[in-house]
Amino acid sequence: MSSPDSPNAPALLQTPLHALHVALGARMVPFAGYDMPVNYPPGILAEHLHTRAGAGLFDVSHMGQAYLDGPDHAATAHTLERLCPADILNLAPGRQRYTQFLNEEGGIVDDLMVTRPVGADGALSLVVNASRKAVDFDLLRARLPANVRLTILDTLALIALQGPQAASVLARFAPDENIGAMPFMSARKVRLLGVEANISRSGYTGEDGFEISLPAESAETFAKRLLAEAEVKPIGLGARDSLRLEAGLCLYGHELDETTDPIEAGLNWSIQKRRRIEGGFAGAGRIQAALANGPRRKRVGIRPEGRAPARDGAEIVNEAGAVVGIVTSGGFGPSVGSPIAMGYVASDYAAPGAPIGLIVRGKTLAASIVALPFHPHAYYRGP
Repeated sequence: MSSPDSPNAPALLQTPLHALHVALGARMVPFAGYDMPVNYPPGILAEHLHTRAGAGLFDVSHMGQAYLDGPDHAATAHTLERLCPADILNLAPGRQRYTQFLNEEGGIVDDLMVTRPVGADGALSLVVNASRKAVDFDLLRARLPANVRLTILDTLALIALQGPQAASVLARFAPDENIGAMPFMSARKVRLLGVEANISRSGYTGEDGFEISLPAESAETFAKRLLAEAEVKPIGLGARDSLRLEAGLCLYGHELDETTDPIEAGLNWSIQKRRRIEGGFAGAGRIQAALANGPRRKRVGIRPEGRAPARDGAEIVNEAGAVVGIVTSGGFGPSVGSPIAMGYVASDYAAPGAPIGLIVRGKTLAASIVALPFHPHAYYRGP
C-alpha cells in the first residue's frame, strides 16, 4: 500500500469543514481516505476532558449517509433485516437503532445506525463507517429488490455535538422545537439557523449528545455558530477515540471485523427477541448457536497495573503464560486516570477480576479483567 506522501497515493478527500479545521490550527492526519483533525492546539487530554464537562464539536462528515426508500415500511425493513440482525420492522417512526451488517458466516461487515424518519413511510436512513461505506453500499446494491432504492447522501455533512451541555446549546438554535425533551436514540427533523436538518440524540462518546445531518454548504456556518457558544470547543479524532474507549464502545477494524460476530463482541443487546427466535438474517445459525451456548471468546475491559498502556495487538496471557487473547484497543483514559484497554479473551478467562498478563515490548505486565464501561454512560433517557 502506498504511503500518504507517495506520488501514487490517492489524494485525500476533504469534509465540508476542512478549511475550518485548518483555520483552527488542527493537526491533520489521513483517516479512512480523508484529511481529518486528530487534535487542536489544546491537545487530546484537554479536548477529552472538555467533552466530559461541556460540549465538544466533532466533524463526522466522513461517515457514509444513505437513504433506503421502498413502497412501505415493511418492504424496506425486511430488505434490511436480511443483512442485519436487529428488529427493523418494529422500529417506530422517529426512533433510531444500532445494528450490524453481517456476512453469511455471521461476521460483522460493518456496524451502523438505522433511523426511521417521521412522516416518510417506506424510508430508512443509514449512517455507516467511513472506512466501510463503499463495501456497505455495494453489499446493499447486490441485495436490494427492485422496489427498494438506495440513495447515497453525499451532499450532506454530519456534525456531532457531545457532552453534558450539548442539549442546552443546541436548544438555543431551535428554541421552539423542545430539543431537550428528545430521549436517547430518537430522531427528528428541525430547522437550525433557517436550514432543515435531521438530528438524532446519540453519539460515540458515552455522553449525552446529538448528531446533526445538514446540507454540506451550510455546515461551516453552523459549526462556527456552535463554536461561538462558550460551552463548545472543537474536538479531534484523538479524543474521540479515548472517549469511546472509556465508554466501552467498539471501533470497526479493532473490536469488530468480518471474523467477529455480535455475540462475542458483547452486542447481544442489539439483537431483539423476534430476530433471535426467527433468524432470517445472514449468518443467523452462528448467532443463534452463540446465543444458546455462549461464544468461544468475549470482548472484555482490561485494567493494566501501573502506568504503561497496552496497545492493540498486544497478546493476553493467563497466569501460566499461555496466550488466551489479544488487545484490540488500548491507551490512557483521561477521565479514569489510568491506562485502559479492550480485547478478546477465551470465555473461561472473561470474568471480571480475573488476573491476566499483557505482553508489552517483550515483558509481561500485570492486569485484570474489568466490567465495561470504564466511565459511566450519561445518555438522556427522558424525565
